[in-house]
Amino acid sequence: MAMITIVGLGPGRIDHLTREAWAVLSAAEEVWLRTRHHPTVAGLPQHLTLRSFDHLYEAAEDFGAVYQAIGAEVLQLGQRPQGAVYAVPGHPRVGESTAQHVLDRAGEAGVPVRIVEGLGFVEPALTALGIDALAGLQIHDGIELAALHHPPLNPDLAALIGQVYSRALASDLKLTLMNQYPDDHPVTLLYAVGTSAERRVDVPLYELDRLEVDHLTSLYVPPLPAGGSFEALQETVAHLRAPDGCPWDREQTYESLRGDILEEAYEAVSAIDDGDMEGLKEELGDLLLQVLLQAQIATEEGVFQMADVIAAINAKLKHRHPHVWGERVVNSEQELLAQWESLKKDEREAAGVPASVLDGVPPAIPALQKAYIYGERAARVGFDWPGPEGVVEKVQEEMGEISLARTPEEVEAELGDLLFAVVNWSRHLAVDPETALRRASERFAARFRAVEELARQRGFDWADMSAEQMDALWEEVKTA
Repeated sequence: MAMITIVGLGPGRIDHLTREAWAVLSAAEEVWLRTRHHPTVAGLPQHLTLRSFDHLYEAAEDFGAVYQAIGAEVLQLGQRPQGAVYAVPGHPRVGESTAQHVLDRAGEAGVPVRIVEGLGFVEPALTALGIDALAGLQIHDGIELAALHHPPLNPDLAALIGQVYSRALASDLKLTLMNQYPDDHPVTLLYAVGTSAERRVDVPLYELDRLEVDHLTSLYVPPLPAGGSFEALQETVAHLRAPDGCPWDREQTYESLRGDILEEAYEAVSAIDDGDMEGLKEELGDLLLQVLLQAQIATEEGVFQMADVIAAINAKLKHRHPHVWGERVVNSEQELLAQWESLKKDEREAAGVPASVLDGVPPAIPALQKAYIYGERAARVGFDWPGPEGVVEKVQEEMGEISLARTPEEVEAELGDLLFAVVNWSRHLAVDPETALRRASERFAARFRAVEELARQRGFDWADMSAEQMDALWEEVKTA
């Protein structure tokens, strides 16, 4: 009858074939192999007519196309009256894309599929490494990992990566892993596990692509020595909030932590301004702690979980970058900003929120930063001066209007307009006004302290000094 039987050939030794697999192969007359390049093939029953799909590897552009083509042919073969026996390395459900393609299509075609299990590469690898899979071992496909920019791996747990079949792939895989692990992190290349040619080579990660590899090579990545995973930090925060945790942390609320978020954000900014990378590392950790505390409180109240936060921002980033995850093309920064605002407008309209390019600016952010953001957003839709010269004229105009103000309210309003114009001037000069003012304040503080020290050294009483004496000391310090 029409049927597809997918047989796992094991890792490479004929004695690793299951009794069920041997019985199916012995009863068959013809077997289709995904590839002849597998050690077990040499020991198959002698009467079998062996056919393979090796020719497809040479014709297709990539492995994805090869696997789809193989799946399509196996489905056609399985629809014959005699069905088809299809044999694959290892276990049909461990890193075997062709088996998945067959299963997906066979259901639609109404062709039954029988899976004959085989020993995969995982179990012999566990023996070779002397580790327990239930201790959190992560298993991944090297082809899929190599195509990513950041590995979806928990660095606190070991990882076993299969199908590291070429040096080119090993090079891409190395770069992906280096986004999570140190360059000199020790890793282990496993060759032909489960066969008589089995061996292991320990190397630092940066040397991964300097060694020869083949279709029977896999990679073991041990965990980092210290807890560095996001999940470990989540456990720490959840423990602090638990009944057996810290009384202070348990008492915190969204509102009580509000000031801490702002404080930690400013301390991170300060570390950036100082070029203090060690300080930045610490401050980013403190800021991340505030995010996790807020999310943990929401989890406990059943409002949302950290996974919801991450999923939402991940989806938002991809939606707002269709030129990266879609087919749109942008040719300039202006087009990119216009696209960004258009997509945000669509999001607001979909949520039933009145659309304004100024929406979403937090009321609590510092006034200087808010003015800069308002001016920047208005400029994205063309509401702006054509160049800095026009802003200079506006600044001069506002200075004149201050002198004409008569009431305290008018002075405040005109001074605010002047400050807003100066902020827009800084934007046209590509200068962040918050950073510029912060650095100016620090320069003033440093010079003023130097003036105070100089006055003490010369025996001047600060209270008795004239404005001219103070100015002279100031100019002396400034020149120095």
